[in-house]
Amino acid sequence: MRKLSYFVAVSIDGFIGDPSGEAGFFTRYVDEEFFAFLKEEYPETVSTPGRRQLGIDHLENKRYDTVIQGRRSYDVALDMGITSPYAHLRQLVASRTLTSPDPAVEIVSSDVAARVRELKREEGLGIYLCGGANLADQLIDEVDELVIKTYPLILGTGMPMFGSKFAQTEFALESNRAFGGGTVVRTYSRKR
Repeated sequence: MRKLSYFVAVSIDGFIGDPSGEAGFFTRYVDEEFFAFLKEEYPETVSTPGRRQLGIDHLENKRYDTVIQGRRSYDVALDMGITSPYAHLRQLVASRTLTSPDPAVEIVSSDVAARVRELKREEGLGIYLCGGANLADQLIDEVDELVIKTYPLILGTGMPMFGSKFAQTEFALESNRAFGGGTVVRTYSRKR
């Protein structure tokens, strides 16, 4: 069975963006050492335009062949005129109002958890949960793995990793890697 992995950038205090959802400030912590790690371990998590710009569009997908993201995350690409931000992956966007602006993007307008369960039963690599907090909250029961990239920054307030409902969910630490620039990547697997 395929895994759903929430691969997410967060501040030390657990926010994935400022109160408006903006998160571009995290990119300043992607130094040469950390980029080499992403390129080696998670190249498919870089958007298709980013892969082209960085000269890594030839790299094969290592962990994921599917991405699912929320409407607000997808809007970031749409605002730049990009309708297929992860063309190297099968793309799904959870939205009740969007009609697909690109044939390569599947819009999931109802019961996103049921759709993810269907995807998990298919053959293939893992499923990359790209964001954001509302979608992660809807899919918390389906998340099998957390890959948390913690950047050396405190935001104080902002968009949390998950929505506001309270539900204790246990995960086991699988790996912990620190980088010279202060970024820490922790991988957790769900305790079932």
